[in-house]
Formats: sequence, C-alpha cells, structure tokens
Amino acid sequence: MTLITDDAPLDTSKKGRGRHAAAAQVGAPEGDSTIGRSVTINRPRAELFAYWRDLTNLPAFMDNVERIDTLSPTRSHWVIKAPGGKTVEWDATITDEREGEFIAWASDDGADVPNSGRIEFRDAGDRGTVVTATIAYDPPAGFIGKTIAKLFQREPAIQARRDLRRFKQLMETGEVATAARTSKQLQEEKA
Repeated sequence: MTLITDDAPLDTSKKGRGRHAAAAQVGAPEGDSTIGRSVTINRPRAELFAYWRDLTNLPAFMDNVERIDTLSPTRSHWVIKAPGGKTVEWDATITDEREGEFIAWASDDGADVPNSGRIEFRDAGDRGTVVTATIAYDPPAGFIGKTIAKLFQREPAIQARRDLRRFKQLMETGEVATAARTSKQLQEEKA
C-alpha cells in the first residue's frame, strides 16, 4: 500500500490541514496572519540546518533583517527594516528544536511585531532538502499595517518567498544574485 502525503506548507495544504493547523503549529493566537513557504535546495539537510541555526547568518539572505544579535544559545535580538525607513525590534526565543530537522521560535512579550514560526528541513532524495518556513505575525495597526507593509514590499508573506529564494541561491552558488548595484560596485567602477 502506498501512502500519499501532502508536502505543501500547512498554510496551503489541500488535505484539510490548512491555515488553522499551520497557526497551531507555530503557536499563533487567533487573528494572527499565518504564512507558509517552501523551497527545495540542492544541499544536504544538516548543512542547511547548521547555517540557519547560526542566526547571525540570516541577514546574508534576509533582505529586511538589518542584524541579529545572539543573547544566549536560545535567545536573540532582531532589528528589522520597516516601511518608511524605520526599524522594528524584538527579542525572540527558540521554543523547540530538533537537530537537523526544525527550529521553532516566538518573539518575547513586548515585541514591536509579535511573531512566531518554524523552519523545517526535510530530505528530498537526490534533489537535496525541502526547507519550509511557517510564520505567524500580528502586524502593527492590523489590516491597515499589513496593507502598508505590502505597498512597501515589506510584508512577511512577500519577504518569506524572496528570502527562501535568496537562501537557495546562497546555499547552491555561494552568493545571492541581484540586479541592484551595491555601493561597493559603484566605487569599483569609478576607480
């Protein structure tokens, strides 16, 4: 007998697990926005997990993340770019983790943007590893704040897709491809 599984993120699953299951998985209160995104990366699961587990690596591919300061093995301080040139900050705690398989986190009380999530790493055979990010967040100013974030391309659903794509590029090629010129490139051209 063949067991058929649905590999879609819980947020988009067609097997009835849906948004409520995804929200429950990341500990999201009712009313939070929950998103799920996946990407297959042609690298070993252990390598991807180890890179992600060192939270100071995340700004290398997460466009909105200015920096992450490690406070302890399970706590960190995040500084994120927000719409209008502002930043938002919060402390987060790793709430659960299984080496090489998943990392779950939640922002501490008082976060500018309360959030929780889970990043999972599953073997994809000879194709590498399926990396799935499920994130729940409570946007400042509710629906209006979410709409403003979308207008500025800073909404987590948009960013999660882009960040996972950049993570794939970085892990498979060693760099993140960009069409934008950096200030360093402009300086080199002028020299």
